[in-house]
Amino acid sequence: MTAKKAVLQLSVHDEKIRKKAFVTVSRSPGVSSITMDDKTGKMTVVGEVDTPVLVMKLRKLCNAEIVSVEVVKPPEKKPEPAKPDPAKPAPAKPAEIVAFPVTHMNYPYQYHSSYANSYYQPYGNSRVVEEPNTCVLM
Repeated sequence: MTAKKAVLQLSVHDEKIRKKAFVTVSRSPGVSSITMDDKTGKMTVVGEVDTPVLVMKLRKLCNAEIVSVEVVKPPEKKPEPAKPDPAKPAPAKPAEIVAFPVTHMNYPYQYHSSYANSYYQPYGNSRVVEEPNTCVLM
């Protein structure tokens, strides 16, 4: 399905109904943009929308009529400007050497020997013991 621009004439006299119309149209699948002119009461819907179904939904709120439906052409891509020649290499930057000191704080989840004698053991050393079902019904 191609994108369409549908112009609908709505008779909206209340702000509450106008908001409901916007919500109804925005919940329809395939809608990409919605605009409404409050003075003329025309709503413009752009997207891959089934216009008659949209009008049926809007007629539950207010009077709605289809004014026009047009097929929207996708925007044309502009030609990109030519890129500089790769044959002419850019000057190379000298490589920077960054050294990080290696300490036990760099690896917070690494096993440490102080865990062996501590009260709280790390999760990797824990065991789960399942007991048999000892429930008795009388």
